[in-house]
Amino acid sequence: MSFEITTELLENISSYIEASNDKAIIVLFEEMHHADIAEIIDDISFDDAVYLIKLLDSEKTSAILMELDEDIREKILQNLSAKEIAEEVDELDSDDAADIIGELSEERQEAVMSQIIDEEHVREIEELLAYDENSAGGLMAKELVKVNENWTVLKCVREMRAQAEEVTRVHSIYVVDDQDKLMGRLSLKDLLITSTKTAISEVYIPKVDFVNVHDDLDEVSNKMRKYDLEAIPVVDDEGVLLGRITIDDIVDVIKEEADKDYQLAAGLTQDVEADDSILQLTKARLPWLFLGLLGGVGAFIIMEGFQDVFSKYAALFFFTPLIAAMAGNVGVQSSAIIVQGLANDDVKGSINSRLIKEMFLAALNGFVLAIFLFAFVWAYEGKIDLALAISVSLVIVIIVAGLIGTFVPLFLNKRGIDPAIATGPFITTSNDIFGILIYFMIAKMILGI
Repeated sequence: MSFEITTELLENISSYIEASNDKAIIVLFEEMHHADIAEIIDDISFDDAVYLIKLLDSEKTSAILMELDEDIREKILQNLSAKEIAEEVDELDSDDAADIIGELSEERQEAVMSQIIDEEHVREIEELLAYDENSAGGLMAKELVKVNENWTVLKCVREMRAQAEEVTRVHSIYVVDDQDKLMGRLSLKDLLITSTKTAISEVYIPKVDFVNVHDDLDEVSNKMRKYDLEAIPVVDDEGVLLGRITIDDIVDVIKEEADKDYQLAAGLTQDVEADDSILQLTKARLPWLFLGLLGGVGAFIIMEGFQDVFSKYAALFFFTPLIAAMAGNVGVQSSAIIVQGLANDDVKGSINSRLIKEMFLAALNGFVLAIFLFAFVWAYEGKIDLALAISVSLVIVIIVAGLIGTFVPLFLNKRGIDPAIATGPFITTSNDIFGILIYFMIAKMILGI
């Protein structure tokens, strides 16, 4: 049965906290999943949320903190002492612990780190904080199970038991040499059916997918997606095994990237949420809205330069929104497909081949649409030259919009700029302006004005 937050549940929690009935609260949350408790904390007052975090056991609250929205977690951490934060961090894997510590000020970081008893845990956190947060090193966890290729199966099993106590979930067993260089992976099945005196070097699988500690997260996620991996080892430039990245971390990265791309496509320059302040939302929206305003001014200037065309063929003016809309729609469709392909690493070949393909695709779509538009204009206006001018303009505008929508994200990606920008108001506004300009130029040429 799925978890559901009810008014009655929230009222009970509030009354327990108000009455300082700690025993009832502990019993209520004892069998509840940490993700469900995090959902409850999102719905109660901030003071009550802090009360719960301080009351419940650190083993549970550390997991709850990782499920919370970053803004809420940051506020809660501000109300916890360095010792209390250290207790939470002690219960977390190194990657999650580094995330928590990384959200604190430098002064608070030092205070919290000094309160952590496990010195090895401190060293691991410091190591992870040194990596770029958008690299494999910034995402990896140090906890893993590794065995030496020179060990026997019997010693391997003993060592695995000791290491597994520190690992929340064992996805793979990695094999290293005496210098800790990654050699391969070990199959549990082979381990179980092999003699205890056999050396690991005789049974391990040398083929293993891995990523470099400096690899971009997009490369990591694409490799894990391509090979359906639940975890992937991380090595340095010398091939030394440093840690591992698990699928749950990659899912979070993919979600964050998808949210970012969606906001860019909608014309938002910052990572914002519905509950953010009016000032924050305005800062995120205004730049693209201003771009749209400039685009509208540009369209006005272009149309003003074709007043002689309007004076003879007023009907052209009424088809302007149609031409602008088609240009914008085609551009967004083309850019969206390219951006999606770039994100999934599916875009192969040269830019020229992509542009040629898009040109033929746009020409076909434009020709089909132009036939219907030609028939409508001819039937409605009774002027074949006007119908021809508008329909031919539509075909050319669609082709140009498709080319722009394909070229811009590819160009931005080559320059190291997020191509998702090209799916938003930027591509729509630019195609509107080009579409209107091409429309009137072709119409003027065909109509002989």
